[in-house]
Amino acid sequence: MIVIFVFDENDWPGFNMQKKRLKILGLSVSQTQSGAYALVLAEDNGDRRIPIIIGPVEAQAIAIQLEGLKPPRPLTHDLFKNMAMAFDIALLEVTIYKLEEGIFYSELLCEMNGKEVKIDSRTSDAVALALRFRCPIFTSEEILNKAGIVLDVEEEDPAVQDRKDDVPRAKGASPFEKYTSGELEEMLNEAVMNEDYEKASIIRDEIKRRKK
Repeated sequence: MIVIFVFDENDWPGFNMQKKRLKILGLSVSQTQSGAYALVLAEDNGDRRIPIIIGPVEAQAIAIQLEGLKPPRPLTHDLFKNMAMAFDIALLEVTIYKLEEGIFYSELLCEMNGKEVKIDSRTSDAVALALRFRCPIFTSEEILNKAGIVLDVEEEDPAVQDRKDDVPRAKGASPFEKYTSGELEEMLNEAVMNEDYEKASIIRDEIKRRKK
């Protein structure tokens, strides 16, 4: 006996989903939640942007990689990458596949021994890993339509302002303006060794500003 199953593509999660590639536009301090950050993802070759509220720890994990800082000991996402590489596991891509009640759901597409496996993940963790594995980030047209925002050209976007350095920045003058470039480099190394990454990011911002 032959049984033929007929289904609608809407009944199959992720079936025939039109992928839209995203890029990381930057991080900015959240204007709606105290102590939180907004991770801004932008549509590749498009104008829509998706702001995702994340915690300070998650923001730090992303900012460290964007800044190219090298912690003396591997952080959680670095440990994940090291283990994956040790067991020959590749992270192929990250997909933000669902938005429900303001929460973004993501999954990791991994490959091991020629077999692909999808793993559920928080979006902030997925982005932090995508940076470390240098893999693409995708979402669907549906999510872009629901959560994507388009700003006028004349409208000032705090995330775009932060994109200059790709890390959260404090308002006002830098507290490290008075130091020489040599002193800043020493302070940066010391901050990284002490795992004070927030301070290290601010120092790196000042070093970048002087090089422009």
